[in-house]
Amino acid sequence: MEFDLENPFENFHDLPSDSVPSLFLIESDHIPPPNYFHTLKNSDFDISIRRHVISIISQISCTFDPVLSYLAINYLDRHLANQGILQPKPWANKLLAISCFSLAAKMMKTEFSATCVQALLNQGDGGLIFETQTIERMESIVLGTLQWRMRSITPFSFIHFFINLFKLVDPALSQVLKDRASEIILKSQREIKVLEFKPSIIAASALLCASYELYPYQYLSFLKAISDCSYVNKGSVQQCYNVLEDIAKEEYESVFNVNSSSDTPINVLDEHFLSYESEKTNANNAAMMQEKDHKRRRITYYGNNNHTVDISHFHQC
Repeated sequence: MEFDLENPFENFHDLPSDSVPSLFLIESDHIPPPNYFHTLKNSDFDISIRRHVISIISQISCTFDPVLSYLAINYLDRHLANQGILQPKPWANKLLAISCFSLAAKMMKTEFSATCVQALLNQGDGGLIFETQTIERMESIVLGTLQWRMRSITPFSFIHFFINLFKLVDPALSQVLKDRASEIILKSQREIKVLEFKPSIIAASALLCASYELYPYQYLSFLKAISDCSYVNKGSVQQCYNVLEDIAKEEYESVFNVNSSSDTPINVLDEHFLSYESEKTNANNAAMMQEKDHKRRRITYYGNNNHTVDISHFHQC
């Protein structure tokens, strides 16, 4: 079966509801241990090495699906957590980046030519070209450190589960929420602070960030749904939410400063929200006023680094 980041196991979506906890129980086997995060946090050198390898992976993946890059970086972090940070040798960083991406491409059954990629990376500098056997040996080393757990459990594995908790009636709204949360997850992977959290926590927090940005009228109900979920630690969700919110802040500005027109995402969402609340008098005017006020508050907020969301408060709702 072709590997899918959202469906790491062949029959996950066919499992009965009482089997869902198994995914939460084993997710820690697919992420770096906590000491990896603390090592990076306390070493600018280690951070720079990781950043360099990720930069190479990003160059390789520029013409591929972003999920390939995400899976490759997942392999990278798990490998580095086991083997330790590399020596400051550019060729070693390059070999590891190519090998991690090659493994991800094989898992996703994506056509990938290591020779062509290396030629692209070497444009203008005449860099070293690795033989196929050299890359395969490095792949074997990575596979060994990962204990052959290639069907990684990532935040994408939990998106479907958490969206179902929100009980959205319109599939289009669910898709918009999923897409925006996925963008936030992809963007967050370079930030070492995110390594502190489990994939399920990142997924829940990304969905809350996306819902606050896109669905301001329903945000509190989404927050309560996550808070009531017994599979997640509410304190961890709150901490992760604040990290992801900072990461997504630049994109908040681009969303809320768009010109008002009939084809903007915000107005499309307004239509759905107003149809859901049609039984309320003057819903249209109230929604428009709330949306404008919300935009102003978010734009004003950007300079405030002390903003937090107290999940425990809404847990009592």
